[in-house]
Parts: sequence; structure tokens; C-alpha cells
Amino acid sequence: MEKIVQDKVLGEIRLRTSPRAVHYTLKISKGKITATMPVGGNATRMLAFIQENRAKLLKALAKHPAHPLLTDKTEMQTATFRLHIFRTERENFYMRLENGILHIACPKEIDFADEQVQKVLKGLIEQALRHEARRILPQRLHQLASQHGFTYTGVKIFNSKSHWGSCTARRSINLSLSLMLLPFPLIDYVLLHELCHTIEMNHSDRFWALMDKVTDGKAQTLRKELKEFHML
Repeated sequence: MEKIVQDKVLGEIRLRTSPRAVHYTLKISKGKITATMPVGGNATRMLAFIQENRAKLLKALAKHPAHPLLTDKTEMQTATFRLHIFRTERENFYMRLENGILHIACPKEIDFADEQVQKVLKGLIEQALRHEARRILPQRLHQLASQHGFTYTGVKIFNSKSHWGSCTARRSINLSLSLMLLPFPLIDYVLLHELCHTIEMNHSDRFWALMDKVTDGKAQTLRKELKEFHML
């Protein structure tokens, strides 16, 4: 079973059953609630469970709001370029990154609310972010490592939706292309964070002392600032 219910405050709620579900569960993704129950579960009980958790859901929705649609009105400034989406007489999409502006041309009659259109636009932006990440991040990581005396075995750019970066036990560093959405001071914070993990593979007091050392005592301030940003 799957159906959509509308709540005046919580918004759209998707009710579904799953053969793998054992309990009644609630999940928020992209500003929408999915309520899952076991096969044979009671929809009335599910709705009551939602009401019992209403305050928690409201708090979570405020923390993880739905992302706005990408349109020709969207304003986005990344570390290295500004986004410019516009309509054109052409029948296909194309993009051009030039002089610090990512121009994305869209067919004149498209509907920006269409899910496929959003997928295309997001894909084009991801391509540009990946290009810039590969151009900027490995070189900047090398500079910071040399400056502070860190060593690492390699660096890879990937498209993580959950982590800005990571460091393996072999001291290989992975960096998300979404880092290019951040201002440069926060990019450096994440790079230094992963470099510190080449020495301290944890978040112990020793790790944060090392982070403070390489950020002039600003580790916690920068950490707090980073939480205000979201991945693509």
C-alpha cells in the first residue's frame, strides 16, 4: 500500500508498507515525510504515530527543508562561479563556464517544476562542480599539507551526498565535489580536517587540539559555520 496524505503544517506525507519493516518508522528526505509500516499494519495507527511525533517532525523539517526548484530565477554563488540559468530558442540544454559564470541554457517552453528538468539541471551543475573540484582541490590539499607538515597517499574527488570528505586508514583522502559550494575558508577547514585524520583517525581531544593548531584556534567556529551549508 502507498498513498499520499496532506497535512496543513507538516505538508505532504507518504504512507507506505514494506515487507522488510518491523516497526512503524518516520523518515524525512528533501523536506517530505515518509511513514513506513509493516505489511498488515494499521493506517490509523500510523497516523496516530505521526501525531505523537509531531513536535519532533516539525523540528526535523526545519532542519532539513525541501530544496527550492532550480529555475531561471535561481541565484547561486559557488567558490569559483556564479550560476546563470536562462531560456533560449534552442531545443536542447547546454552549458558554458566562462569568466566565473556558469551559463545554463534551457529550451524556452520547459516547465521548471518537471522532475526530469530538475534532474538535467542538477546534473549540469554537478558536472561543473566536478570540473572545478578537480581543478582546485588536489592542488589546495597539497599546499595545506606542505604548509602544516602532513603527508597523505592520494586524493580522489567523488559525489558524496552525506560527507564533505573522508580519510581512509591508508591516509588516502576523498573529497566531495560539493565542497565547491562552500566559501574558501570552509573548504580549507574540511581539507585540514581530513589531513588531521592522517594523524588522528578519530575525533578525540587530541584531534581537536590539532585542528585548533592548524586553524589558529578557530576549529569550533568553522565547524559551526559549516553546519549552515548543505550539499547539492
